Amino acid sequence: MSNTTVLITGALTGIGRATALAFAREGANLVVSGRNEELGDALVNELRGLGAQAEFVRADVRHDSDVKALVDRAVQRFGKLDVAVNNAGTEGQSGLLTEQTVDSYSATFDTNVLGVVLSLKHELRVMTAQGHGSIINLSSVLGKVGAPYASLYTASKFAVEGLTRSAALEAADSKVRVNAVAPGPVDTDMLNRFTGDEASKAGLLATVPLKRAALADEIAATILFLASDKASFITGQSIGVDGGRLA
Repeated sequence: MSNTTVLITGALTGIGRATALAFAREGANLVVSGRNEELGDALVNELRGLGAQAEFVRADVRHDSDVKALVDRAVQRFGKLDVAVNNAGTEGQSGLLTEQTVDSYSATFDTNVLGVVLSLKHELRVMTAQGHGSIINLSSVLGKVGAPYASLYTASKFAVEGLTRSAALEAADSKVRVNAVAPGPVDTDMLNRFTGDEASKAGLLATVPLKRAALADEIAATILFLASDKASFITGQSIGVDGGRLA
């Protein structure tokens, strides 16, 4: 990964942060993005402390101009874009489907789906022109199965699965690979918000054959694999990291 240029959206917490640190340890150059400048600056200092060249760019993936500027800045700073990790996402509003509103739909889909569309659009613009690249989208085990009380989040991740396959087919001739990682429950603040309380969290984890949540570092390790030359013949796939949930 030495001298590899990596762009990560939603990099400031959880899986995104763990992934940024993992790439830094491998010697990658990093452009990390999110909406909180204080957290972004702190992360960059930590990445540089690991010996990485790193830069934070404030960007909201719901806005085309922000995403374009983010991708262009990565290329301007490092001369290329080798890897992109589209991690920015939200759990949305849980509850019965009959309780969802236009606003709750927009709040979920604007980040989880439109954000991936815009990210892919601008990343592929660069990668197809340079003739190489690896893109990893963050999906979810719920993008493969239905789930009660999480209809909008589930639907948004089904969309990410479809976008991943479509983008992979469009980009294959340019030697650009597009894959997804589909985690099960991960020990992050998002999981705590999603479940709401310890009893609900325990009930969710009881459905996982390994009887625990994943660590963010375990998801990051799978992302690093997909970004590497070890996965050079893998594209259009969604890798479940779910403790056996889909089995």
